[in-house]
Amino acid sequence: MSDTLLNLLALVTFIVCWMGYTEFARKKAKTTNCIARCLHQHRIHWMYEVITRDIKVGEAALLANLERNIAFFASSTLLVLAGVLTLFAQVEKLEAVITSIPYAQFPNHTVIQLKLGLLAFIFVMAFFQFTWSMRQYGFLNVMIGAAPTDQSGTNKNLLAYAKQMAVVQDQAAHSYNYGLRSYYFSIAAICWFFHPLLFILASIIVVYTLYNREFRSKAVRAITAGQELLKNERQEKTNKVN
Repeated sequence: MSDTLLNLLALVTFIVCWMGYTEFARKKAKTTNCIARCLHQHRIHWMYEVITRDIKVGEAALLANLERNIAFFASSTLLVLAGVLTLFAQVEKLEAVITSIPYAQFPNHTVIQLKLGLLAFIFVMAFFQFTWSMRQYGFLNVMIGAAPTDQSGTNKNLLAYAKQMAVVQDQAAHSYNYGLRSYYFSIAAICWFFHPLLFILASIIVVYTLYNREFRSKAVRAITAGQELLKNERQEKTNKVN
């Protein structure tokens, strides 16, 4: 197989792995316990509790902590992107480095630029996801600030409002997750600089790692168990009120 066909196959495999896993995870989360599905239920319980509290200082602190984490990645992404763009002016030096690595594919000037372009695209997308996540957390802060208080936690309108707050928070968390996922796949993209076969292998390993962490990890089992406990506790509380 020629180098051009091998590089094209590697790029197609990378795109299929990324887009395919994203669609797979989105659909599977609707029917299977995973981090995204279980945390959404926790967010609903959290927002149910928010409307029963007069003072929401704790929520403000928790949300501020989440926003700080996202802001860190957003600013770091800009720095990484600046570094990648700088490499466009240093392609010859990058080719010399790759040539000195054993078993690395002989570098092609145009292909190296394509690889750098892919990395730049990945980090641009990551930046958009992180900043959109930050904005959505800002929207959530406004909704929490506007939320009336119902200490009994039985007002149907406020319960529906709390659920909508959880939806906004869930969307913010999804954007954050997509941004982090970009970092995972950027590691695979870096492997393309050395060899297309390594790029293919790295793409598959990233998908395997993401699947295990999001669907089969100990954290998922613990969060799922916690979700059931919260659900039972809320049911008992509702029964007492009724």
